[in-house]
Amino acid sequence: MKLPFSESFRIKMVEPIHKSTREEREKWIRDARYNLFNLRSDEVFIDLLTDSGTGAMSDRQWAGLMQGDESYAGARSYYNMKNAIRDILGFDYFLPTHQGRAAENVLYSTIINEGDVLPGNSHFDTTKGHIEFRKAHAIDCTIDEAADTQLEIPFKGNLDPAKLEKVLKETPKERIPAVVLTVTNNTAGGQPVSMANIREVSELCHRYGVRLQIDSARFAENAYFIKTREEGYADKSIKEIVREMFSYADIMTMSSKKDAIVNMGGFVAFRDEQLWRRCQMFCIMNEGFITYGGMSGRDMNALAIGLDEGTEFDYLETRIKQVEYLGAKLDEYGIPYQRPAGGHAIFVDAKKVLTHVPKEEFIAQTLAIELYLEAGIRGVEIGSILADRDPETRENRYPKLELLRLAIPRRTYTNNHMDVIAAALKNVYDRREQITHGYRITNEFPIMRHFTVELEPVK
Repeated sequence: MKLPFSESFRIKMVEPIHKSTREEREKWIRDARYNLFNLRSDEVFIDLLTDSGTGAMSDRQWAGLMQGDESYAGARSYYNMKNAIRDILGFDYFLPTHQGRAAENVLYSTIINEGDVLPGNSHFDTTKGHIEFRKAHAIDCTIDEAADTQLEIPFKGNLDPAKLEKVLKETPKERIPAVVLTVTNNTAGGQPVSMANIREVSELCHRYGVRLQIDSARFAENAYFIKTREEGYADKSIKEIVREMFSYADIMTMSSKKDAIVNMGGFVAFRDEQLWRRCQMFCIMNEGFITYGGMSGRDMNALAIGLDEGTEFDYLETRIKQVEYLGAKLDEYGIPYQRPAGGHAIFVDAKKVLTHVPKEEFIAQTLAIELYLEAGIRGVEIGSILADRDPETRENRYPKLELLRLAIPRRTYTNNHMDVIAAALKNVYDRREQITHGYRITNEFPIMRHFTVELEPVK
């Protein structure tokens, strides 16, 4: 008989997690002002808030921690990281930062001016926040098909070249500091971008004299989808695909807490030595010296090893098949999500689940709270709260999609946990007709409000 699929690792250390009662969870979420970010980790049974920095490091990475060189300048760990970025990603110039949004801050402090335009495929929260904080504009050019959660196409995260060219034609190139291509496309449901699309976007950018920035947090997962779904790549290694992906880019920003599988770290990498030098000032001002940039030597070592491990097929297959497994369980129960299953998360279509909750009462957030109350599972809304207010009108923005993201940490949970998640969602889904009201905002920041927003139930 054919052998079943199994994980490509074995478990060496465990961390106990504890269940709670519904009464406890009702108190905790009330005390947290109905914001799941405000919960203590001890108040959560299965934590799917994010896959950022929450994965399990390997024995090689832990060994690398012990060998970290903590010299302030010119540490061996920096050169280990430099070599990994050059050999695996193909960039000669980079600046380490403490995480991905810090990489964006260093880059955008250098290249963005008020009134600039940055087109892209569904900019994620920090990216859009950094752009709009500088009074620039993030223009979404994602393909229209991404808004139909039940449509199954292989590369649903693609940027629409026609939409992009319209922006490039209508905007002077000096007002476009970069086009931002996010791989995989997180906001659209962890959906991949094809190599053909990366190539076409790159050609458009260079035709109009504009830089291409690849937001690369989940680049390795994107490469896996190219290998398994795109013609001509089945026989190429993940590392070969990664090198080709980045050959089309001028800049990459990286939250290494995802596909480099570290708890903390990031970087921004460049083709252009002059841009690298211009960004150094903001790295030194906001992060640290250019050879550590907010990272310890230990973490730089772990990051370098993680880049190597995270671009191996066996690891990626294990990681992505677990997400597929959860998707298949939801299929059994008839629960709608962004199809096909993403690389790092399942994005439940909250609009299709909670059909009686008005959009003004934050549908995806309501579903997230219901799931937490049901089983102590913490997800995050990718919807109207995350979308923030329009910076000019200050009216709430209501995106086409209201999604509950269930981000699966890497090498952390078993499929038994996936079964619990699916069963809890089914229980919420079975009583969906009884959920008719959501929440209103009582306190919020003017930008990136979702991290600290305070809410109360609408009765």
